[in-house]
Parts: sequence; structure tokens; C-alpha cells
Amino acid sequence: MTSKKNYKKTLIACYLGFVTQAISANFTPLLFLTFKNTYGITLEKIAMIPMVFYLTQLIVDLAATKFADKIGYRTCVILSQIVSSVGLISMVFLPELLPHPFAGIIISVVLYAVGSGLIEVLLSPIVEACPFENKEGVMSTLHSFYCWGAVGVILGSTLFFALFGLENWKILTVIWALIPLYNTLNFINCPIEKLNSDGESMGVRNLLKTPIFWLMILLMICTGASEATMAQWASAFTESAIGVSKAVGDLAGPCLFAMFMGISRMMYGRFSERLNLRKIMLICGIMAAGCYLLASLSALPVLGLAGCALCGLAVGIMWPGSISISSKACPGGGTAMFAFLALAGDLGATVSPAMVGSLAEMAGGNLKTGLLAATGFPVVLVICLIVLGRVRVVKRR
Repeated sequence: MTSKKNYKKTLIACYLGFVTQAISANFTPLLFLTFKNTYGITLEKIAMIPMVFYLTQLIVDLAATKFADKIGYRTCVILSQIVSSVGLISMVFLPELLPHPFAGIIISVVLYAVGSGLIEVLLSPIVEACPFENKEGVMSTLHSFYCWGAVGVILGSTLFFALFGLENWKILTVIWALIPLYNTLNFINCPIEKLNSDGESMGVRNLLKTPIFWLMILLMICTGASEATMAQWASAFTESAIGVSKAVGDLAGPCLFAMFMGISRMMYGRFSERLNLRKIMLICGIMAAGCYLLASLSALPVLGLAGCALCGLAVGIMWPGSISISSKACPGGGTAMFAFLALAGDLGATVSPAMVGSLAEMAGGNLKTGLLAATGFPVVLVICLIVLGRVRVVKRR
């Protein structure tokens, strides 16, 4: 008699997988000034760290369309946890071992960015392949763990530094590295199913010929841009709105945004069975555009801060919601579809914040000008959702 598979183990492993990604994305930026003071690295070089991180993720997203199915989900997701842990631990030792500390940091960033990219591509199809009821709600709750991971990393690191001092950052780095190391065991033991049986997947070529797929890609670009732009500029709003120091602004702004984003995903996960996802995303897209307008046009700093926080609430559903909508619109899309969606989301998350910074610089350092232009992303997202309501679902090929 065969024992029943426990897919809750799979879900818990995927929850911790997104916590791992949150550690990779949010911990190192807290150490930027520490790197400058400890290793004498210029701020110009330090600014390259997030660029290298997201560029590596983009490359992994693209490569995963070819190798993920061939190698298998389990092997790839276990690798994601191992390289994430190795990358974090390397950051403790490599800067000391190599002649140029910055080279050691960049190698470490590339390693855990590879893990982060694999996590982004694999966890959604792994959960989608599990026989859960209410997939939309499960997907939204799953992605909320990235938000809670970000809040935990920011608050946990702040508390650690307050108690033990910044000089002990290497100890904390090793502590954070233990989470993906532990989660490796979870992925070794949990049940993992294939998203599509052999021959059922549309394949990359057919996928790229499908018009609705490109609509999904545009939806994900706007999703990534709407989420990442405000998240990356959240600290600037906190600093200007309540007059706190730069250090406090760096922590409180992103933390507040991530908290509201997590609440949004958890709420949808709880009530999703009673709600129409496309209509909810339409409302959230309109709300996000309103938040960008409030932040960019308001003369009162406190309203700018409110726009920042409420934007987290508005954009929270967009990423997992876009994935769920794509799964229904292209049911035979397979792993390649999830990889391309992650690539599109990362592209939007990379280009839009940089665009905002460039426009703000052209406007004499006026951040509001850049954010006003970024309002276009949630507006285009709303248009995509309206068009999507008028097209048919793609049949399996």
C-alpha cells in the first residue's frame, strides 16, 4: 500500500524558498556602507552590486527555458538553495581571500543571484503542479512569503546590529545562509510533480507564436515595473515625509512597503475563492496608478508616504495574479512560460527604477518627475487586463 503524498511539505519548502530569495535581494543592500568602510570600496562600485544581481537573474531566467525541464525540477530547486547558501557564506570569506575585496563580493552576489533566479522560475510551477484546490489563493499566499521574508530580514538585521554591532555582520550572514541550507533537505524529501506530462507542453516555439502569450509578457513587465519602482524609491519617501535619517529611511521605507504587499497577498489568498482575479487586478492597477500620482503630485510629504505604503497594497496581487492568469490563459505553456514570465517581470523591475532615476536626474534631481512617468506602467497593466477579458484561452497543442 503506497502512502499518500504530503504536498504540504512541498508548500512549506516553497515558502522558505521565497524567504531565501528575500534574503538574497534585501540583506546585502543593508551592508553597502559597511563594505565602503571595511574594504574601501567606492560608492560607484557598490552601485554595481544590485545591477549584477538583477542581470544575473535575467540570464538565469532566460537559460531556464532550455534546461529546467531537461534537468528536472528537484535537481534545479535543490541547486538553487545550495548556491544561495554558498553565495552568502562566500561573502564572508572571499573579500578577505582575494586581492581585490570587491571581486569577492561580486562573485558571491553572482552565486546567490543564480539561486534567486532559479527560485523565481521554479517555485511557481512546482506549486502549480501540486493538486491543491484554489490555485490562485495558494499562489498568492506563496508569493507573500517573499514579502514576509523581506520584512524579517530588514527587522531581524536591524535588531542584530543594534544588539551586537555592525562589526559582527559576518556572523549574521552565516545565520541567514543556514535557512537555504536547511531548506535543501526539505526539497530533497518533499513530493515534486511535473507541470506537464511529456508531449503536453506547447514548447518554446509554439509559445512564442501565441499572441496571448505576448500579452502576458507585457502584463508581467508592467507588474515588475509597478512593484519594483516604488519599492526601490520607498526609502526616499520615508526620509522626506517624516524627516528621519537616511539610515532609518532605508529600513523603514522598504519595510513598510513590503509589509503592505504581504498583507495584500495574504488577504487575496484567504478570500480568493469568492473573488474574480482579473477584476481585482483591474482595481489594483487603477489603485497603483493613483498611488503613483499621489506620491508624485502631492504637495504634502505625508501624502507621498501614504501613496508609497498603499502602493504596496495595490501591487501585491499583481505578480502572483499575473502568473495565475497566464496559467489559465496558456495551460500548456509549461516551465518555459514560467521562465519567460519571470524574465519579463525582472526586465520591468530592472528598467523602470533606472528610468525613474534618469528622468529625475534630468529634472534637476526631482524624484517626483520620474515617478510621474512611472505611472504609465500600472496604466498599461490595466489596458492589458481589459484586452485579456475579451480574448479566449489558448488550447493545449
